[in-house]
Amino acid sequence: MAKLTWHQVCSQLRGMTEQQISDLLEEEVNEHKRPAFVRRLHQRYSTLRAARERADIMERLNDD
Repeated sequence: MAKLTWHQVCSQLRGMTEQQISDLLEEEVNEHKRPAFVRRLHQRYSTLRAARERADIMERLNDD
């Protein structure tokens, strides 16, 4: 993928899935190596992952 500017990433970030952000994060780490981008992408990825995990836990509580 082409190297995106921060404005391009920000405009797309909210609509991206956990997997898409994970893929973008891996690309950034392996190819572009921009620390600020990696930090922000990881923050967003962690937020989405935590929300998914929390929803799964809460669903298990409701199954009982």
